[in-house]
Amino acid sequence: MSKTIIIAEAGVNHNGDMALAKQLINVAADAGADYVKFQTFKADKLVSKAAKQAAYQVKNQSGQGDDTQYSMLKKLELSEEDHYELQQHADQKGIKFLSTGFDHDSIDFLDKLGLNLFKIPSGEITNKPYLKHVARKGKPVVLSTGMASLKEVEEAMDVLEEAGLQRDQITVVHCNTEYPTPMADVNLKAMLTIRDAFKVKVGYSDHTLGIEVPIAAVTLGATVIEKHFTLDHDLPGPDHKASLGPAELKAMVQAIRNIELALSGDGRKRPSPSELQNKPLVRKSLYYKEAYPAGTVLEESHFIAKRPATGFSPMRIDDLLGKTLKREVKEGELVEHTDFS
Repeated sequence: MSKTIIIAEAGVNHNGDMALAKQLINVAADAGADYVKFQTFKADKLVSKAAKQAAYQVKNQSGQGDDTQYSMLKKLELSEEDHYELQQHADQKGIKFLSTGFDHDSIDFLDKLGLNLFKIPSGEITNKPYLKHVARKGKPVVLSTGMASLKEVEEAMDVLEEAGLQRDQITVVHCNTEYPTPMADVNLKAMLTIRDAFKVKVGYSDHTLGIEVPIAAVTLGATVIEKHFTLDHDLPGPDHKASLGPAELKAMVQAIRNIELALSGDGRKRPSPSELQNKPLVRKSLYYKEAYPAGTVLEESHFIAKRPATGFSPMRIDDLLGKTLKREVKEGELVEHTDFS
C-alpha cells in the first residue's frame, strides 16, 4: 500500500506562544509525521463577538476569560511573520508546514507561502464562497466532513469540482467534531460509505482519546490521518485535553507505519522468508510409538507425530498403512523409507 499521509495537528495548542509552537514542530518531526499543521485566521473575520464557545471549549478552558469564541481565538492568532518563522523552523526540522485557513485572505496568504495542500475544516463545508476560493488555487485539497451529511459532502464536492478541481485532487476525510469524540460516535464505517459513494480517496481526522481509531482507519484504507497533539494535556486552551502527548503521537505514527508494512504483501498465502527457518522445527514427522519386530504389518496406532519435520509428514500416514516392516524398530525411532517394502 502507499504511504499514509500523517498530519500532526498542532492547531492552536501553541497558546499564542512562538516558543511553544516551535516545540510542537520539534515533537511532530521527531514523531515522524509528514506534516505539522497550524491554523490561520483573524478572529475579527472568523466569528462574531457574540458567538459563544462550544461546551467542550468552556469545559477544557476551565473558565479562562469570558465564554465567547472571539476572546478565546483572539489570543490564538498567528501573525504573517509568525507563519514565515514557523515554516522556516519546520523546514529545518525536515517536516512539511501546513495550516488551515478559515477565510479568503488566509487562503491567499497560505498560497503565497507555497503550501502544496489545502485543508478545508469541517466548519467550512457549507461555505460555498470559501470552497470556490480554495478550489481556484488548483492545489490538492483535504476536505474534512465533521457534522456533515452525505448530501452535504456531495454538495461541497460539486462546488470544488465546478470551480476547477479534479476529483483525484480531493481527499475526503471522515471526522467527528466533538472533543473528545465518544467511541460510540466515531462511526468509522462512514469513511467507507464516502469512498464508495464518490469513488474518492478518503482519510480520517480523529478527535478520540488514544490512538486505536486512527490505526483502525488505516487498516480500512485511510490515505490521510490527522490527529491533534500537545506538549502537555494540562496547558490552558480548548484542545489540549483531547490531544495526544508527544510519546502518544510517536507511538501512533510508528503503529501506522507498521500497519503499512503489514498490509504491503501481495496477498498470496505462502510461507514468508522469515518463517521458513521455523517450518521444520515446529511441524512434525512420524515416529514409532513402541518397539516393533520385523514382519509387523503397520497400522495407524503404531505411529506418533513429533517434532521436528525431518521425515514422513503425518499427512502421508495413509501411505504407510498396511506396509510390512523389514527390520526391527525401536520406540521413538524416526520412520524411514527403508523400513518397509
